[in-house]
Parts: sequence; C-alpha cells; structure tokens
Amino acid sequence: MCFRPTRWERTYQRLEITSGELLPGEQVPLLKNRREISRQEALKLWEEKRKAGWAPCSPQW
Repeated sequence: MCFRPTRWERTYQRLEITSGELLPGEQVPLLKNRREISRQEALKLWEEKRKAGWAPCSPQW
C-alpha cells in the first residue's frame, strides 16, 4: 500500500492510496486498486494498518 499526496493546500488535503497484490513468482506487486481519500481518512487507515503489524518500507513498484 502506498500513500502519496495529490492535493496539498492549506484547507484541502487529499492523498492517493495505491494497493497491490504480490503474486507467486513475481518480484513486483500487481497494482489492484487506486483511490483518493482525505488526509484524516489516510491517517486513520495507516493507524489501523500499524496496529495490524504493518511497517513503512521502500516503494515496491
């Protein structure tokens, strides 16, 4: 899952969330989903993922 700012203004902040699926035998994950959400929604999503054991890593695609 990749979080990337798309619109970053003082009062309006949006991030693009890209997720993929690692297929057996492939080095690069397959892009499965891309959506844009608010900064607050992104922070909440990242907090949930961290509680589930996720950690930051280098870009995978």
